[in-house]
Amino acid sequence: MDRPIARFDWTQARAFLATVEAGSLSKAARALGLTQPTLSRQVAGLEAALGVVLFERVGRALVLTETGRDLLDHFRDMGAAAERIALAAAGRSTALEGRVTISASDAFAVHVLTPLLPELQALAPGIEVEVLASNAISDLQRREADIAVRHLRPVEPELIGRQVGEWRARLYASSLYLARRGRPAVPEDLAAHDLLGFAPVERLVATLNGFGLPVTRRNFRHVTDNGLVLAGMAERGLGVAVMPSVFAERLAGMEPVLPDWPGIPVPLWLIAHREVQTSRRIRIVFDFLAEALGRG
Repeated sequence: MDRPIARFDWTQARAFLATVEAGSLSKAARALGLTQPTLSRQVAGLEAALGVVLFERVGRALVLTETGRDLLDHFRDMGAAAERIALAAAGRSTALEGRVTISASDAFAVHVLTPLLPELQALAPGIEVEVLASNAISDLQRREADIAVRHLRPVEPELIGRQVGEWRARLYASSLYLARRGRPAVPEDLAAHDLLGFAPVERLVATLNGFGLPVTRRNFRHVTDNGLVLAGMAERGLGVAVMPSVFAERLAGMEPVLPDWPGIPVPLWLIAHREVQTSRRIRIVFDFLAEALGRG
């Protein structure tokens, strides 16, 4: 059997309860921060939605009808439930327990984020950290992650961002490669060398050309979309890699190539949904990462 569905909302129910408790529309409106006509429309809307009369005017006073008295306890139960929901939400937002998901590239997750996790665990032992290690961009608006590490300022109005540093991507090669192929002395020497980089290569070639390196697509013998694979290729002497210094310095046997070349700036942004402003557990992780990454 189908049950009737009430066509009213909590705003209307709250207006009814406030009017009962205050004893008049004017006092109830002041208590809720509304105008009296607005509150009156909300009460009238509730009556219309339910198909009943809740108040009668007796002189200048409002008096509950018999139906109003019959329904009052039910609405009070709704009010109590609303308060419990508000308290539960407040507790959720202020609790330092629960999961926080961080999205970062694979290389960043391994070389930078993972070493910071023991410090974060000591700071907030009740927080469970989930790391999404991927070069794909997580959709923070759909809450695929709570916090993301990116290299571009967010443009979506629902997101907030803080630039926490700026890295430099430079040229590196293993000692094995340099011993076998020689060490480039000037940018033009790169034309005779194998390069390693991220796909799509055409975009990388254009970027390197823009920063004064005369390389072409033919220089790239090995390409990947994975930072850890790129590091493995470089360590095994497959070519000269373009990578942030912070990664290269953590690899065995890696040497800078063309050390006088200024490199490519890589901004480091910490991005989060605006909920970071109300969720204490997300906020503490966000602030911790901002401070830790800002150390350099």
